[in-house]
Amino acid sequence: MRTIFYDIAHPRIIENYEHRLNHWTEPIVIGAGWKPGWSTDYDAVVLARDYGIKLIINLSNIDYVYNKDPNKNKNAKKLEKITWSEMEKIAGDTWTPGLNMPFDPIATKLAKKLNLTVSIANGKDFDNLDRIIEGKTFKGTVIQSC
Repeated sequence: MRTIFYDIAHPRIIENYEHRLNHWTEPIVIGAGWKPGWSTDYDAVVLARDYGIKLIINLSNIDYVYNKDPNKNKNAKKLEKITWSEMEKIAGDTWTPGLNMPFDPIATKLAKKLNLTVSIANGKDFDNLDRIIEGKTFKGTVIQSC
């Protein structure tokens, strides 16, 4: 991702959260996973908290969050916009490494508390990613407070 956004992203990928970025001016910062036992979703929420960021773009292998697992339920409904309370019902309460969930349950609780917005979209669709960054309508799910 850092290479794709070389012209607008900070040159350093945040890999150790204890070494803070100071005085960056670029509109995008890329963060990598950090602590064993933490999901990348939780890592992103912690970075958002620490840097005062209000929007997380979560690139995944799905186009949307669904109300049920679409691989197991043909009547699953795609959700284009949901609240954190609705996401808590989908995600449940427990996270374990390898959990197949659109957004980690522990990260969901913290993102709700911080009043963050998360846009979830398929990471293979770069045109769609451009639309998210530009604030345009995109294919994916937005999770936010009311």
